[in-house]
Amino acid sequence: MEIGILGGGIAGLSVALALRKQGYNPRVYERRAEPATMGAGVTLWPNASFVLEELGLLQDIDAIGGRPLTMHRQDAVGNALGGLDIALLDRTMGYPTYTVLRRHLQEVLLDHVARARIPVEFGHRAVRIELDANGRAVAHFENGASIRPDLLIGADGRMDSVARKFVAGDNTPVYQGFVNWIGVAQGQHALVDDISIQDFWGAGERFGCVAIRPQLVYWAAAQARPLSETIPTADIRKEVEDLFAGWPEPVSHIIRATPANAVRLIAVHDLEPLHTWSRANVLLVGDAAHAPLPTSGQGACQALEDAWHLARCLNGASGCLDEAFRAFTKIRSPKTAKLAEQGRVFARGLFATDPETCRMRNERAKASDPVRDVQVLAAGWGQGLPMPSCTDSTPAQGGGFGSLYRIE
Repeated sequence: MEIGILGGGIAGLSVALALRKQGYNPRVYERRAEPATMGAGVTLWPNASFVLEELGLLQDIDAIGGRPLTMHRQDAVGNALGGLDIALLDRTMGYPTYTVLRRHLQEVLLDHVARARIPVEFGHRAVRIELDANGRAVAHFENGASIRPDLLIGADGRMDSVARKFVAGDNTPVYQGFVNWIGVAQGQHALVDDISIQDFWGAGERFGCVAIRPQLVYWAAAQARPLSETIPTADIRKEVEDLFAGWPEPVSHIIRATPANAVRLIAVHDLEPLHTWSRANVLLVGDAAHAPLPTSGQGACQALEDAWHLARCLNGASGCLDEAFRAFTKIRSPKTAKLAEQGRVFARGLFATDPETCRMRNERAKASDPVRDVQVLAAGWGQGLPMPSCTDSTPAQGGGFGSLYRIE
C-alpha cells in the first residue's frame, strides 16, 4: 500500500514510524524547506511515554528530557493553590512523565525516521486535494508536484490544513480569547530550584514555566484579550516582562533569561470537533483532526496516540481503508473531543477577570483532593491504552481547574 503523509511534525512523523513498524512504506511531505523549530516545549505525560516506548523512542527521550515529579500552583502574589503529584501519576499509569523542548523531540523523531529509511520530502506545501476519476484523492503541491497514494494521511496542523478542508469542507480555527507568549530560558546558573512545573494564576492572566534542567526552562505567559489586540509589539519581551513584573519569582528572572528575539506571541486558536475524520482515502490525524487548546494538557500526547491506534486499526482491518477509518474514528473521536472540551472549560476559568469568579476558582483548586486528581487524570489519559490506570473503556469524567497542564 502506498501511503503519503502530509505534515512532518509530531503527528506526521510518529504516524510514519508506527506504520513502518507494521511493515508499511509511508512517505512524508513537509511544507517547510527544513525541519520545524517553532514552539517552546511540551510535557509528555505517561500516555505519551507509553507510545514512545512502543515506537522505540523512549530511551532517546530520557536522554534529552527532564523528569518533573511535582507541579506547584500559586496565585499572582505567591499564595499556594495546591498542585499535582506527578510522581504518583507516573506510578499509577506505569510510565514516566518527561519535559522536552519541541525542537529536541522533533530531532528524535526525525532521527528515527531516517534510521527507518522513511523518505521525508521537504518543501512540499500542499495547496489542494481533489478526487480523480476513480474517486482517489490527489494531493497537489505548490512546487508543481502531485501524489496519488492509496492512503493519504492529513497531519498538516490546525491553522492551514488542506486535508481538513478536503474532508470537512472548512478548517476555520476558532480564536479562544487569549494570547500566549512563549520562550525558552537558558542560563549558566540555575533558573529554578528543582525540576518541576510551576503554574501562576492571575485575573485574566497566567504564567507557566516547565524545567527540563535547572538551567533550561521553557515557559508560556498568557493574557485574555480581544483578537483585534493580538498584533505583536516592537519589543515583545519587554511587553511580557512589564505585564508580569510584580509576579512571584522566578517569573521575571525566567523572562529576562530569554533572548529578546526568541519570544513569540501566539493568538491561541482551536478547532471545533468533527463528526468524521475521513473522506475517500484521506484520513485526518493530530491537530488536523482534533486541535485542542494548550490548556488541554494533551496536544502532543494525543498526536502520538493517533499513531499507535492507526497502525493497529490498519492491521486489524487487513488493509481495508473504510473499515480501518471507522474503527480509528470510533476509538479516537470521543477521547479527543472530551479533552478539547476540558481544555476550553479550563481556559474559561483560567482567564476569567471577575474577582469573585477568580477567588472561587482558586478556592476550588486549593480544596482539591490530590490523590483524586491523580486518579481522574490517570483514568482519562490512559483511556483506550493498555496501561495499569485504565482497566475499562469508560471515559473518565472531571478534570477540573487543577488538572490540566501544558506549556508550549
